[in-house]
Amino acid sequence: QVQLVESGGGLVQAGDSLRLSCAASGRSFSTYAMGWFRQAPGKEREYVAAISKSGAVTYYADDVKGRFTISRDNAKNTVYLQMNSLKPDDTAVYYCAATTQLLLLKLPTAYTYWGQGTQVTVSS
Repeated sequence: QVQLVESGGGLVQAGDSLRLSCAASGRSFSTYAMGWFRQAPGKEREYVAAISKSGAVTYYADDVKGRFTISRDNAKNTVYLQMNSLKPDDTAVYYCAATTQLLLLKLPTAYTYWGQGTQVTVSS
């Protein structure tokens, strides 16, 4: 069992940066690959980024590549999402998720545990 708690969301202007954190409780954080997803009002939850169990490999959705960076600190049981050059289209609730799977990390169905989400609002 893993509990996930996101933090770091807020209201920013276009071009600003935010860093989201996701703190995990429970054992064996390093046995989980982690992902970030987001969901805007009226839209389906969409993949943002994922990171392997060790942190050595990262994956990004095309529309955030080069702007967002996912990282993790297994000693602190925390995964991060550094978001730079934010755009109004990035406005959404951001969720972190954990999975023991190695493949299909872009799919929400691959993840077993989810946080409650943190709101990110980017004004133009």
